[in-house]
Amino acid sequence: MALARRPLTAAAKASVVAVAAAGLLAPGVLVDRYGDSAAAAAPTAAAPAPIADWPHERLAPGVDLYQGSVSGRPGADHWTVTVRANGAHLAAERDARALAQKVRGAGFGARTEAVAWPRGSDRRGVVGVRVRVGEYGTRAEADAGRKALADAGFDAVSEWTGADGVPGTGVARVKVAVVDPKRYGGAMKGTYGTGVAGRETVSALAAGEDALLGVNAGFFVMEGKDGVPGAAAGIAAYDGELQSAATSGRIAAVLRGDGLRPEFKKLRTDLRVRAGSASVIVDGINRLPGLIRNCGGVGGDSPTERPQHDVTCTDPDEIVRFTDELGADTPAGEGVEAVLDASGHVREVRARGGAVPEGGSVLAGIGTGATWLRTHAKPGAALDVDQRILDERGRKLRLGPQDDIVNGGPELVRGGEVAVNYGADGIVRAGDRSFAYTWGIKRNPRMLLGVDRQGRLLLVGADGRQPGFSDGLGLGEAAELMKSLGAVHAMALDGGGSVTMTVKGKTINSPSDGTERPVGDALLLTR
Repeated sequence: MALARRPLTAAAKASVVAVAAAGLLAPGVLVDRYGDSAAAAAPTAAAPAPIADWPHERLAPGVDLYQGSVSGRPGADHWTVTVRANGAHLAAERDARALAQKVRGAGFGARTEAVAWPRGSDRRGVVGVRVRVGEYGTRAEADAGRKALADAGFDAVSEWTGADGVPGTGVARVKVAVVDPKRYGGAMKGTYGTGVAGRETVSALAAGEDALLGVNAGFFVMEGKDGVPGAAAGIAAYDGELQSAATSGRIAAVLRGDGLRPEFKKLRTDLRVRAGSASVIVDGINRLPGLIRNCGGVGGDSPTERPQHDVTCTDPDEIVRFTDELGADTPAGEGVEAVLDASGHVREVRARGGAVPEGGSVLAGIGTGATWLRTHAKPGAALDVDQRILDERGRKLRLGPQDDIVNGGPELVRGGEVAVNYGADGIVRAGDRSFAYTWGIKRNPRMLLGVDRQGRLLLVGADGRQPGFSDGLGLGEAAELMKSLGAVHAMALDGGGSVTMTVKGKTINSPSDGTERPVGDALLLTR
């Protein structure tokens, strides 16, 4: 689809400065009307300045959807080949220079490029240095260069420079939903669909609830090797019931009542089970005992109890609680299970794997956890499971019967300022320069949630990983964008292939997988 360039108004230009500094917005913004959007109408309230001239439609009183693009310099992007060392995109400067020299010695024209931490993050200086060969007009040409390098014994990959996150490059097709809770009569709720386990598309979840708008929500387990597919990989609660334990200290959105005024909090969970005077830690909820996706657990997890994004930590000695919202049998395996009725009394102790009774729960134990259950969970015994959600000050967070929590990360904006903490959020890995670069600094599809100074809800989706169409946003760029839209608090939800936005059950963005990815949960704007 052809893109039409529209100049920004003077006021909008002034508001775009913060985002332009991040490198994605250049003077003037490319805009594009998507799908079957209705003719632009006057916004319900003053539109955020950077998108004031974008085509938009009013979905309902108090709900406006803006759709457009932000772009760097025309012609700034090209294909290239990155030479990796031991699979890593970045290396220390000395190692990168040595690799480049080796590549040159094989007859290729290599160059080194330093990658710096983004402004506003918790890190300073250079992340690492990449080694690259050539500038190509097409992927086919880059692939031919990559093959030549591979034939010479080098580990190389073709890459589009628009995804690098370098200022003045790239393009991102962006959708911004602005919801005014003072005017909108509906609600925003989190939903896992038919069960905590299992995955469903956002469009299916939205259609099932006749939702006005839907977006993907938190991180979740994708594969059985990492846990229970579809279960949250971080804190999750729906209708006041905790369904997944926290990835300790990561940001989450607490949706109270109608959910239109999210509270952004860094949470941890404290879970225990008691039998008389004996008590023990409950390590998790609705996950595979022994596997902690994104880490951040308790009770001696290896290699760390700190958050580590996209890492699965392990613990051979655990007790995990399963709720009747699981939507599947509990996972089979070594150890035992105590089946509890609605009053917390033990109905039976069985081998692992079986149904969760309606209104009841199951405690699954492995290692010393199984030993504790065999000792204390006798049929007829009363077990008391205590669950506390604590904020970063150690204060207890109480949930009402209509309240939800969805996980995500990292935090992007706090108090109106960019605040991306790569370290605390588990995006930095010891001895691995490349993960923070490829997952966080480089441009990827992103789904963002924020609240502006007027108390309006911001839901922002950026397509990515589609060279020449949309590269996405780096975390620093995402934070700058949210700040420019007036956000006082903002966070990232799940990104990548999960990024989906629907209107009236129809997908309106371009998912990077080429089709909708089934997800663990979604945020739905209901009517």
